Amino acid sequence: MFTGIVEQIGVVASFIRTQNSAKLVVSAGKYFDDLKPGDSVAVNGACLTATQCRRGFAEFDVSNETIKRSALIDLKISDKVNLEKALPIGGRLGGHLVTGHIDGTAEVRNRTKNGEGFDLWLSIPSDLLRYLVAKGSIAVDGASLTVADFRDSLLKVTVIPHTSRHTTLTSKAVGDRVNIEVDLISKYIEKHLMGEPRGVSDEMMMRLGIMPLGGNDNN
Repeated sequence: MFTGIVEQIGVVASFIRTQNSAKLVVSAGKYFDDLKPGDSVAVNGACLTATQCRRGFAEFDVSNETIKRSALIDLKISDKVNLEKALPIGGRLGGHLVTGHIDGTAEVRNRTKNGEGFDLWLSIPSDLLRYLVAKGSIAVDGASLTVADFRDSLLKVTVIPHTSRHTTLTSKAVGDRVNIEVDLISKYIEKHLMGEPRGVSDEMMMRLGIMPLGGNDNN
């Protein structure tokens, strides 16, 4: 689990695509000093497991599912990426609950200056729009942001100066793709409201040889 508070900007040292997966090597200086194989790191919001760790570098296996759902496939050597280590038990939740499981990608459609920060208008998949609420949370390339506005298939987020200085969002231009993870809580609410059948149906009880409540209708 993560918080969406980017801790470090890393640099892609290598990205090699294999038949069903990929290997990603990221350089991040001393940030990886305490990282061990098996540890989880959110790379541009995607939860990846470190397979090898050496001085200043970490290697990650990227599954085919992650490649299909995320914008990691767009990475090139020397590209910068947002990094966040998994939230420790008792750690401070500074952003919102982020799983690192990417829901899809969004394309930057517009970028406008907003004071010392800027606004991004993102075109996101229509099936994700139902999870958005005004002033709700969303993770964009792993950064926890607030939904400022949304209409049709466009989402607006405001990037404040601090976030601009400490994430890769400052380098995003029109046409770039970013990873999107919607608020986990909204998914659980949707699942609950959809109302799956509860308990055991009369038909199932009869198959098990149990008389359903209400008894026999042949009285």
